[in-house]
Amino acid sequence: MADWGPVIMAVVLFVLLTPGLLFQLPGKGRWIEFVNFQTSGVSIVVHTIIYFGLITIFLIAVGVHIYTG
Repeated sequence: MADWGPVIMAVVLFVLLTPGLLFQLPGKGRWIEFVNFQTSGVSIVVHTIIYFGLITIFLIAVGVHIYTG
């Protein structure tokens, strides 16, 4: 049996936290901007920290597991 939980969580969080796709924190003109398809170095660092925190919580603390087969 394969454990697909970490793979699915990583892909979903990567798509949701791509800077500028759904939101960007901090934005170019405001603190948060939605769907602007632009990014900055600071925004990449902030989204990376958020991604690391959420993936750690979901995989280690909560223990998300999805088994197939």
